Amino acid sequence: MRTVGVEEELLLVSPDTGEPQAVAGAVLAAQDADDDGARLAPELQREQLETTTRPKLQMSDLALELRRWRNVASERAREAGADVVALATSPLPVAPSVSAGRRYHRLVEEFGLTAQEQLTCGCHVHVQVASDEEGVAVLDRIRPWLPVLLALSANSPFWQGRDSEHSSYRNRVWGRWPSAGPVQTFGSAERYHAEVRALLETGTLLDEGMIYFDARLSRNYPTVEVRVADVCVAVDDTVLLAAMIRGLVETAVRSWQAGEPPTPVTVGLLRLATWRAARSGVSDRLVHPVTWQPAPAEAVGEAFVDHIADALTDADDLLLVKDNLRRLMNRGGGAGVQRATFASTGDLRAVVRDAMVRTLA
Repeated sequence: MRTVGVEEELLLVSPDTGEPQAVAGAVLAAQDADDDGARLAPELQREQLETTTRPKLQMSDLALELRRWRNVASERAREAGADVVALATSPLPVAPSVSAGRRYHRLVEEFGLTAQEQLTCGCHVHVQVASDEEGVAVLDRIRPWLPVLLALSANSPFWQGRDSEHSSYRNRVWGRWPSAGPVQTFGSAERYHAEVRALLETGTLLDEGMIYFDARLSRNYPTVEVRVADVCVAVDDTVLLAAMIRGLVETAVRSWQAGEPPTPVTVGLLRLATWRAARSGVSDRLVHPVTWQPAPAEAVGEAFVDHIADALTDADDLLLVKDNLRRLMNRGGGAGVQRATFASTGDLRAVVRDAMVRTLA
């Protein structure tokens, strides 16, 4: 089986008010080095940090690792008078403050409000691949399904104290970066790397770290890195994403090895499907990645599981995926939970407090 690792970006907030707190420097200064690659790390804004798991084969082990690092992050944050919450945007108004470091300040200098306002938290899933050639074959074949992953993870309906009317407003804010979003098929690792070089040679991006494709080859690991998802409030939802993405990668590799071509869908159509996923989450219709027609989110989720069922069965993940997907749909996803809490309390601080409990459950 292929190993899976997860990076989660978490908000740092006041335990009392739910307001974002610019304490990442203090939180990170207290951490000890981990001898196996897992760690806490800074992000663009001082009101957030990132956790990184070790690669795991079993989803049960990945769940333990995710909970471990959420708890470590919470313990360190509490020492700085804050706590962590797995929300992809802050429900409460915030004026983010950029983290220390020349690169972060260069981002603000070059990209202005796009960088200044970019307090968003994503979930990046890394799945092992044998080579760049295999990795690009995967990237070419998973494109139609990436919007569905966004819909399943959608966990950011509120922005600056208001309902955005989107389920993943993080995706809309993130899409302001010039290299973000869906991309074309590449056909080979050589063409993928040529595209990356061409983007860098425009002088628009600071460095290769700004290749913000919805899925890309990792710069640091022998993995495909799927970056389209919001951070999920529930660990079980993160595990669901990881299992589905591993199944999607394995299915794509088998298709490539069988000589089957990628689905010839345009970037324009993928952008529309991504917008619809960000708008609807799992509460309304999505663009079906086989028919390219509107379909209920439940039907699209079932089609996703059918598409990767053989790979899920071989990894002994099929029952886990079906159970976790059913529970996610019943809750309405992260966005549905946030809106339900707000509807019952009328208080965005209560939304944050509820999510803090769910983050560490």
